[in-house]
Amino acid sequence: MSQPVHAVVMHRFSASAERVFDAWFDPVWLGRWMFGPGVRDERIVRLTLDARVGGKFSFVVDRQGTQIDHVGEYLELDRPRLLVFTWTTRESLPEKSRVIVEITPRDAGCDVKLTHLMGAAWSAYVDQAAHAWTKMLDALERAIAQNSAEQAPDVSP
Repeated sequence: MSQPVHAVVMHRFSASAERVFDAWFDPVWLGRWMFGPGVRDERIVRLTLDARVGGKFSFVVDRQGTQIDHVGEYLELDRPRLLVFTWTTRESLPEKSRVIVEITPRDAGCDVKLTHLMGAAWSAYVDQAAHAWTKMLDALERAIAQNSAEQAPDVSP
């Protein structure tokens, strides 16, 4: 069996580890940072998930008239430090990859290390996967910052 290839992305957030972790499990939030026009040229069709170990998700988007269903299963959930899930598209089943999201709390926020493990046949796509995850984590940071600004108390006199 050939060794898997890895796309690894690091990101530092000013938000708490709990807030970053929880953003992975709310379909409204996923539509702000993982999918949709704020991230790439696509329309969200449906985002559903069952946030528990053994629970599954289905994230359907329309990209240029083609519906893509991203599916997977949650393998490990340790709030707020670890999230592990399988990742594929319905068209690619039964082939699956694995995503490991490690969140390290800091005094002022958290650090995220995301590792996407793919079969060796996907070695040509490692940079593309890393770029996509980087773009999504950047969008998550913007969504959290925007949400914080929207909820900031009015302190004007």
